[in-house]
Amino acid sequence: MKRWPYKWQVVASVIFGTFMVIMDATVVNVALPTLRTVFAGSGGGDIGQVQWVISGFVLAIGIVTPMAGLLADRFGIKRVYLASLLGFTLASALCGLAPNLPALIAFRILQGLAGGSALPLGTALLFSAFPPEERGQAFGVFGIPLVVAPALGPVVGGALVEYASWRFIFFVNVPIGLLGVGIGTWLLRENKREGRVYIDYVGALLAILAFAGILYGLSNGAPQGATGPGQAGAAAATSGWSSTPVRAAIGIGLASLLAFIVWEVRKKGDALLDVRLFLRPTFTIANLIGWISVIGFFGAEFLLPLYLQILRGLTPLQTGLLLLPLAISSGILSPFIGIVQDKIGPRLLVAAGFGLLIFNTWQFSLLSLTEPYLNIMVLLVVRGVALALVLQPTLLAGLSGIAPAALPRASSLVNASRSIFQSLGVAMLATILATVTADQLSTFRAPPPAAYPPPADYPQTVAHAASVAFSHAFLAGLSRAYFLTFIVASAAFVVALLLPGWPFRDKPPADDIAR
Repeated sequence: MKRWPYKWQVVASVIFGTFMVIMDATVVNVALPTLRTVFAGSGGGDIGQVQWVISGFVLAIGIVTPMAGLLADRFGIKRVYLASLLGFTLASALCGLAPNLPALIAFRILQGLAGGSALPLGTALLFSAFPPEERGQAFGVFGIPLVVAPALGPVVGGALVEYASWRFIFFVNVPIGLLGVGIGTWLLRENKREGRVYIDYVGALLAILAFAGILYGLSNGAPQGATGPGQAGAAAATSGWSSTPVRAAIGIGLASLLAFIVWEVRKKGDALLDVRLFLRPTFTIANLIGWISVIGFFGAEFLLPLYLQILRGLTPLQTGLLLLPLAISSGILSPFIGIVQDKIGPRLLVAAGFGLLIFNTWQFSLLSLTEPYLNIMVLLVVRGVALALVLQPTLLAGLSGIAPAALPRASSLVNASRSIFQSLGVAMLATILATVTADQLSTFRAPPPAAYPPPADYPQTVAHAASVAFSHAFLAGLSRAYFLTFIVASAAFVVALLLPGWPFRDKPPADDIAR
C-alpha cells in the first residue's frame, strides 16, 4: 500500500497524539464539583484539595516542558514523543482507577510529567518535516487540535460526568492513546542528535525551581472565584497573594528564572534552553505576541463559563455546548490561514486577529444578565476567527529560521514560557473578578422590613435582594476583567505590526541556527 508523503504522515501522527493531551487540560474542569462530593468521605472533599487535580497536572507539565528538547536530543525525538504519549495513556488509566483523592492527585501529576513533552516535540516534528514555504499550511492543520481540543474538553467531560461516571473522563484516553502510539510507531522516523549530548544539570534544576515556583504561586495565589452572594467577599478576603507559601513560591521562582537566564546565556551551545534565541527580533516579537495572546484568549475563556453557570444557571454540559462555536469557527479557518500565511507572512493576519479581538472583547465587557444566547454565540464565532488569525501564525513566525537540529529545544522554550503567561492571565483575571465583586458587595445592605414584626416572607425578600446584588456585583467584576483583556489586545495589535509580512514584506529568515 502506497503511503502519503512523510510530511503528512507526521501531521496525522502529531494531531492524533497531541489532541488527547491538550483536551485533558480542560476535560477535568467540569468534574471538580463531582470529585468533591465523591471523595468527601475518603481523604478529600475540600475544594482546595480537589483543585490540586488540576493544579498538580499543570505544574507537572510546566516542570517537564523545558526538559523536552534535552530528552529528544539525548534519546531521539520519536522515542521521547511516543514514550510521552504512552506514559500519559497509562497514567490516565491509573487516574480512572484511583481509590481516593490523594491517589488521584498523584496520578494526575504523573500524567502531566509523562505528557508534558508531547506538545513541544510534536510541534518540532511537524516543523522539521515541512519546507519553509509549506509550514504555514502544516501549522494551519495543526491549529485544529490546538483550538478544538480545549473547547471539546468541557463538552466531553460534562457528558461523561452527567451520563456515565467521572472515571470515564480518564478511561476515554486509553484506547485513543494506544492508537496514537501505534500510529506514531508506524509512521514516524527517528531523528537523534549526533555526538555526545551534554546534560545541563544546573540549568535543569533552575528551570524546575523557576517554572514550578511561578506556576504554583500563580495557580494558588488567585482567588478561585465566588459561587454565591455569601462567598464573594470571602473569596477576595482569603486570596492567597498575601500567604507566605505563595509569596515564597513566586519569589523563589522569579529568582530562579533570573539565575536560569544568566546561566543559560553563559552555557551557549550546551544550554538546556537556548535563551539567546531572544536576540532574534522576529523570535522575540512573535513570542511577545504569543504571551499576550494566551492572556487575551485563554485567560478570558475562563471568564465566560463563570458567567454562564453562575449568573445564567447553565449546567457544565450546556456551557460546553454553547462555547463550541468558538472552536468550530477557528478549526474551520485554521488550515486556510496557514495557506495564506505561506504567501503573505504573519503581519497582516495577526494584526487583523487582534483587531477583531479588540472589538470582540469590548462587546464581552458589555454583557448583561439577559444577553440573548444567540448574541453570545455570534461573539464566540468572531472570537474563533480571531484565534485562528493569531495563534498559529505567531508560533510559526517564532520558529521560522531555526534549524531542525535546534527545534526541539526552541519549541520547549516557546511552550514553557506560554504556560507561565497563560497562568498569569488566569490569575490576574480571577483576582480582578473577586476583588471587584467584593468591593461592590461591601455596600450592600439588607432592605428593612416593611412592618414590625417582619412578615413571614421577609427572609426570602432579603435573600432575593442579596442575590440580585451579587449578580450585579459579579457582572461588574466580569466587565472589569474583560476590559483588561481589551487593553492587552490593543497593545498586541501595535506589536503585531512589527512582524514580517505584507505589506513591505520582509524576506523570511533561512534555517540558520544550528546546534
